Amino acid sequence: MTNELLLARYRDIIASMPPIMELKKEELLIDALHVQSLAPLELYYAPHNDVVFQDARLVIAGLTPGFQQMQLALAEAQAAIQAGESDAAACYRAKRKARFAGPMRSNLIAMLDQLGVHKWLKLDSSSSLFNEQAHLLNTTSIIPYPAFYKGRNYSGSQPSLLKHQPLCSYVQAHMKKQLQLLPNVPIIPLGRSVEGMMRLLVEQGLLAEELVLWGFPHPSGANGHRHQQFAEMRHSMSRQVEKWTSLIE
Repeated sequence: MTNELLLARYRDIIASMPPIMELKKEELLIDALHVQSLAPLELYYAPHNDVVFQDARLVIAGLTPGFQQMQLALAEAQAAIQAGESDAAACYRAKRKARFAGPMRSNLIAMLDQLGVHKWLKLDSSSSLFNEQAHLLNTTSIIPYPAFYKGRNYSGSQPSLLKHQPLCSYVQAHMKKQLQLLPNVPIIPLGRSVEGMMRLLVEQGLLAEELVLWGFPHPSGANGHRHQQFAEMRHSMSRQVEKWTSLIE
């Protein structure tokens, strides 16, 4: 599923920009790419969350794309558009390129393998989910477009995701659509803010608790506690991954 109309809104500006990987933040966080305000947050366009891999057997949900992901996604979409490819192809390429890009992806793959996710999916390694078996993994962000607080990547705390009513409502509406497109698919929330939203969705009856892998640390290198958090939760998370087999087969 691709929201082609939204990409169409930004297609011409993306195509006409200078090489996007050469642009600074202030050259990308511009009015022409602005999606909406959820004061004090500002949301800007990136195309990779417009596409949903509907054959996916696993969902990994982050908080919001950071600037690096935004830049990579826009650059890949720009290349696709300039090559004459469709909106759907541009979004697909952007998603493949940008999702959890950089060292964060390597950290994520290592943790998934330690939990046996690749064995559950009958893969040699979870790295396949970002390569030849990319269709088995749908990555998303609970805030689908890059969100910035005073020009910095939004972290979930200022403002508090669950306490900021307009933002919370926006996220719930987005995730409700995601869950409808991928019903009964296990989901891994990354970080406490995302996990808090998943608990709210469970309370509202929109998500089955047993589908969620609770306690998975955010794989960012900036999360200095991720190794300790992973070690503390590894046993319970491994058991949950084992249970997923009976849930979906």
